[in-house]
Amino acid sequence: MAYDVELAERIRERLSGERIVEKKMFGGLAFLLNGNMSVAASGQGGLMVRVDPDATDALLAEPGAAEFDMAGRGPMKGWLRVSADVLDDDATLAAWVDRGVAYARTLPPK
Repeated sequence: MAYDVELAERIRERLSGERIVEKKMFGGLAFLLNGNMSVAASGQGGLMVRVDPDATDALLAEPGAAEFDMAGRGPMKGWLRVSADVLDDDATLAAWVDRGVAYARTLPPK
């Protein structure tokens, strides 16, 4: 499955003004800040979001949020998948994108 081009455009619009680099990764389109992934339009649908690992459990209570399992290695703290069905709402998408960018800002540049 290819990533959702419309979702990628909505992310791009949200991130206008940020120093973001787009890169095809994980079958989707990732948005990197200082070389660190913040969010991605996932190739499996929905959004992949990088968050503070300590916030993972609390964020799993959000509608549409699920653990991210990269290549069968099991759930990874700090990485979440958000289902496409909750992302139709611009405020919800903005909240997730903002979380990903906020965490990426805390990481050292690559």
